[in-house]
Amino acid sequence: MSKNAKSSSSKEDLEWSEVAQLGLRYARIPLALLCVEAFYWFLTQPSDTLAPIQVTEAWLWNALTNFLYSDGEYVASTLSTHNGWMTRIDLSHPNFPGSYDTVGLYVSDECAGVHEMIFLSTLVAMTEGVPQRLKIRSIIVMCSIIYVLNIMRLVMFYPIAVGDCSINPNQAACLSGMWDFHTAVYEWGFLLVLVTMWVLWFWKVGGPARTLDASSAGDEKWRLTFRKSWNAKQFSLLAGAVILLVFAVSNVTSNEEAMAAKETLDFCYFSELVTSECGQAQNRWDDAIGYAWSLSALGILTLGCTAVVIERPDENGNWPVTQSKQEESEIDEQKSAEPKSRHQKKKSGSWKKNSEEE
Repeated sequence: MSKNAKSSSSKEDLEWSEVAQLGLRYARIPLALLCVEAFYWFLTQPSDTLAPIQVTEAWLWNALTNFLYSDGEYVASTLSTHNGWMTRIDLSHPNFPGSYDTVGLYVSDECAGVHEMIFLSTLVAMTEGVPQRLKIRSIIVMCSIIYVLNIMRLVMFYPIAVGDCSINPNQAACLSGMWDFHTAVYEWGFLLVLVTMWVLWFWKVGGPARTLDASSAGDEKWRLTFRKSWNAKQFSLLAGAVILLVFAVSNVTSNEEAMAAKETLDFCYFSELVTSECGQAQNRWDDAIGYAWSLSALGILTLGCTAVVIERPDENGNWPVTQSKQEESEIDEQKSAEPKSRHQKKKSGSWKKNSEEE
């Protein structure tokens, strides 16, 4: 091994600080998605958290189902209340099982499509090199598309159930096709659609070129980015935020009284019971969720204020870079300024010494 090979290999080695910075840069999207998942989990623990969106989707679902599938003999669906909100849909057909020939469904907060909207919005917001205005417009358009796709998914329940129950009428098993469709779309169908939408958008807006040229600010006046330099105080704040989130989760999942109240509530919702025991269970569960919400809100606020900073471009219109990147650019400039050939170097000393060196 020559000295040149040894020196080049040592230059290619990265310091641990640089490795950590690269790790944070490429891991920011999954980290943000994990925080969003935790936030959504807390958001949907209380019942009907997204009631306004649930009501509008139930109304559209009922209206479109009646418009497409009702005839003069029967009404395809009816809208009613569930847990005090107009989110229940009763699908009707003579071949449906049961004495009333109906199938009762309702739009829950988990089926409102908000989870998918938050997921895709996070992917768009964390993409580097794209102006904020373009991100905001893209998020509005994509969330509108997800809203429409979710309504289409709900409207498809009726023809699937009617088709299966026409083959096997008045049997509970004829509804399995509708439930299988719901499970497939809920578990992986929407995820495939969301990733495809983001990839197409990424290439449409020139994402690869924008990401490679992320140092130029363009017309942007500010941007949100992860903190690049950390000290002991900030690490302590991060640890405190994680502890608060852990306590919030354990207060819901490990609290025996809260979990017993949740089981009672699930039974009350399933059986559509309105009793004093159900009311007490609702109060115990709301207290547990409220305490967990307080801890999680403090933890998420501390985590966000510590890990995310506002960057502004310098006087040259470029985003600030870390010290290691600045040193690398200075070294590259020095190398480019050096002569490339030994014939361009200025000779000094005696003729004999220069000839021996050559």
